[in-house]
Amino acid sequence: MSTTKKTTRELLTLTAGLPATDGAGVKMTRIIGTHELNVLDPFLLLDAFESDQPDDYIGGFPSHPHRGFETVTYLLAGRMRHKDSAGNEGVIEPGGVQWMTAGRGIVHSEMPEQEDGLLMGFQLWVNLPASEKMSIPAYQEFAPADVPLEKRDNGTVIRVISGTTSEGTRGPVENSHVHPTYMDVTLPAGQSFEQTVGSGDNAFIFVISGELQVGNTHKALGYRTLGILSEGDRVSVTAVNEQTRFLLVAGQPLNEPIARGGPFVMNTREEVQQAFNDFQNGQF
Repeated sequence: MSTTKKTTRELLTLTAGLPATDGAGVKMTRIIGTHELNVLDPFLLLDAFESDQPDDYIGGFPSHPHRGFETVTYLLAGRMRHKDSAGNEGVIEPGGVQWMTAGRGIVHSEMPEQEDGLLMGFQLWVNLPASEKMSIPAYQEFAPADVPLEKRDNGTVIRVISGTTSEGTRGPVENSHVHPTYMDVTLPAGQSFEQTVGSGDNAFIFVISGELQVGNTHKALGYRTLGILSEGDRVSVTAVNEQTRFLLVAGQPLNEPIARGGPFVMNTREEVQQAFNDFQNGQF
């Protein structure tokens, strides 16, 4: 019986992102969606926000439209209330996730449920294929208790939002378009973590705290830095000198044209213009 040796992914490119503001003046770091890293198909945008200064986040993200992609909000600290025009409403708490499919059009808001303290988390935009851009809006929200937490003998802890770990823990988010992996991993100092990913997936790691050595070449990936990974079907990392926390995200590229216009992401400029027209005419 023959076995196929897995190919370990190596670290290709690093980016620390750029300071940005969005919504009503919320300060953040834009990591995907900049001139350094415009897109990593199927991922259109990644914002990281972290502040204990209320003026940096209190304005939140008042009502605004989207069409043609999905927004993923994942919190590490604080509370955020989501409302949308489809009648969905909920509060995202640390360890919880809200995965919204904007489809043909939705108007939503995300507002802090706190007046002080630390607010920390991420928003990821995941593209939709052309066949699904005008689909009916949908909504997946999972409280922290509903997002599985895998604890390994070596002290590793993995919060599994989507995808399945090498030990079989499966995240609750369903997405049949890009089959995403989204994991929040805490790795003790000196310990290693391995995870199988689709060989054709685009994948990245973002280090929340600490430092990693990546792949067989042991290239360093440091604090608050995103690393794009090479092709392969296995991710292998080691925490260097301290406990390290990071996101591992991967997904199948759509390999379709991308036309962006603010809150709308379609395949052509004409479709983006139609989205603006539809929103202005109250057709969302």
